[in-house]
Amino acid sequence: MTHPFLDLAPLTAARFASIEDRVARLLSTEQDVVITQGEALLPLEGAIRGAAGPGTTALNVITGPYGQTFGDWLRDCGATVVDLAVPFHTAVTAEQILDAFAAHPAIDFVSLVHAEAATGNTNPVAAIGEVVREHGALFYLDAVASVGAEPVLPDAWGVDLCVIGAQKAMGGPAGVSAISVSERAWARMAANPHAPRRSYLSLLDWKERWIDGGRRALLHAPAQLEMLALEACLERIESAGLDAVMARHASAAAATRAGALALGGGLEPYVREAHDAAPVATTLRVPDAVDASELVAKALTADPALPLAAGGGALAHEMVRVNHYGPDATPGAVHASLAGLGAALAEFGVGGVDLEAGRRAAEGAWGK
Repeated sequence: MTHPFLDLAPLTAARFASIEDRVARLLSTEQDVVITQGEALLPLEGAIRGAAGPGTTALNVITGPYGQTFGDWLRDCGATVVDLAVPFHTAVTAEQILDAFAAHPAIDFVSLVHAEAATGNTNPVAAIGEVVREHGALFYLDAVASVGAEPVLPDAWGVDLCVIGAQKAMGGPAGVSAISVSERAWARMAANPHAPRRSYLSLLDWKERWIDGGRRALLHAPAQLEMLALEACLERIESAGLDAVMARHASAAAATRAGALALGGGLEPYVREAHDAAPVATTLRVPDAVDASELVAKALTADPALPLAAGGGALAHEMVRVNHYGPDATPGAVHASLAGLGAALAEFGVGGVDLEAGRRAAEGAWGK
């Protein structure tokens, strides 16, 4: 049989490099960009294992579940880890980062998640980057959820290791990811005897065998379909304009927040302050009498296409997440999500639900 996904010509090194260049333009960075052949957990773990080890003192900021994972990796590398955990309904502040440096002057590595889609918060990376830069620490950022939904600027913010994925706000594939790496970060990895080498986790392999070789010979056969999908995704963002894509996500977040408050039925924004809320997803706290996972299940039974999920782990019973990213950052997806949640609340016997008020509020908040 023939199929457009089959019998494709091999992806050339030149085309691979051109896609990396487009990612660099997306991030407005002059740093080296490597597209890694796997979901974003690959470069996220590879960067930590490459740059951290015995002798590293890491400040690990926890504003959601991924921050907890990074702390586990850092400890496994032999680093001394200082965890800075803040309530998941808020964001960390630059002042808290400054206080952590004052209490632990040996900190030389900072790990942070930009936007936590799982908890719906976003952190002020620009202000945090100033503090990190003043103290000379290496700055590692997970921007997987935020890229495409809000600005991600590694150079301007002093980020040394910035990981992105295409599967959320960019509306692209999950099977490839990318990382921008500063010269300081490369030097830290080269000096780390514990950094992975000849390993799928090794960023140094890409540096020494790909970048230093002039990007002429790939390390291994690339994920052809995922690379082509990433290229198409970047083309679409370039065509629409990154500012327009980000504005669409900001509108979706504002509309969802306003619509949920007007909908009633006891739904409340989980992230209390709007300026701490991520534009990639809005999290909502359900009324005490309702189980969030059951509410989502009921809404999805009526419409399986709704971009809804219950919170993970301990949050499964109290939080609903509206994933208004990528193709779902639209008025239609927001209105359908609010209507589905309102109908499910009514089926649970919750009073005070006003579907029309929710619709009007969401419509009025779009674009403001």
